[in-house]
Amino acid sequence: MTVLILTCEEDVTADMVVVHLNASGVPVVRLDPADLPGGVALSGEYVHGSFQGHLSSGGRLVGIEGLRSVWVRRPGTPAARAVNPSAWLSEETSQALYGMLRGSDARWMNHPDAARRARYKPWQLRVAQRCGLPVPATLITTFPRAAEEFAERFPDLVVKPVSGAHPKDPPQAVPTSRVAPDADFSAVAYGPTLLQRRVAKRADVRLTVVGERLLAARRTADPNAREIDVRFAPPTSPWLPAEVPPRLAKSVRAYMREVQLSYGAFDFAEDADGTWWFLECNQSGQFGFVEVETAQPIARTIAEWLSRTAPQESAHVNGRDCTAR
Repeated sequence: MTVLILTCEEDVTADMVVVHLNASGVPVVRLDPADLPGGVALSGEYVHGSFQGHLSSGGRLVGIEGLRSVWVRRPGTPAARAVNPSAWLSEETSQALYGMLRGSDARWMNHPDAARRARYKPWQLRVAQRCGLPVPATLITTFPRAAEEFAERFPDLVVKPVSGAHPKDPPQAVPTSRVAPDADFSAVAYGPTLLQRRVAKRADVRLTVVGERLLAARRTADPNAREIDVRFAPPTSPWLPAEVPPRLAKSVRAYMREVQLSYGAFDFAEDADGTWWFLECNQSGQFGFVEVETAQPIARTIAEWLSRTAPQESAHVNGRDCTAR
């Protein structure tokens, strides 16, 4: 049984997992849908009530029915590197590839439908609150007056993108930024703007969830810093392993079940009282930088999840088995 990894060629984070899969003797095929058709080929036949198909990449052939798991890591747009690319060809290729894969019995990390739905930040906030995770007061609006009133109620605000990376080539991350006290909100009329009460954080927390296992890392922060986005702020301290509060672990697992993800990278802001405020969950977030600094076995844990064929899993918090006996 083979593990299929769908990601771009320069994905070093995926390489970390492939090393563990190879060491375990688990067959693995890695390809980028952007190379289909061309460097990647597919064929499938529906006959006698089942779909028999296979994929070819780099001289390797894998049967769809022989897949144990599919890791949708960071794949390119199907047919993006075709000889004559077009939106029509991309849609045709996507329908063929993902339609065939949906016909397999493979486990998904993460299923495309769940991953697409999980990207919506407004929905994330609602699910997080319902699952018991603290969520800062948030406004998404194109009404300048609504933004002004929100700022009157919560004078200390941040602004962040609703969708994530800006669609340039390559995509560029848009940082979360503090809002000036005398900010002019007239520009929100030109596009949805997400405003959120700023958490005066004493630490950033990245919680990586793989199946039922939770691996948290914490880095201290200056609560008065002007640069608040952990991706851009100059590092003042290293990432260190952190304990996950039991009640929060329960809420995080409830969130993962609700959104039907098997992998998620949660960002929290820890305030002076030790409360972890939910900011977002990235269904394909990076983990390499955390593993390098903390030595937490995230890549190995992903490889183990992908290697399993049975759906039953043990529950882990901070590396300890917490399965009910």
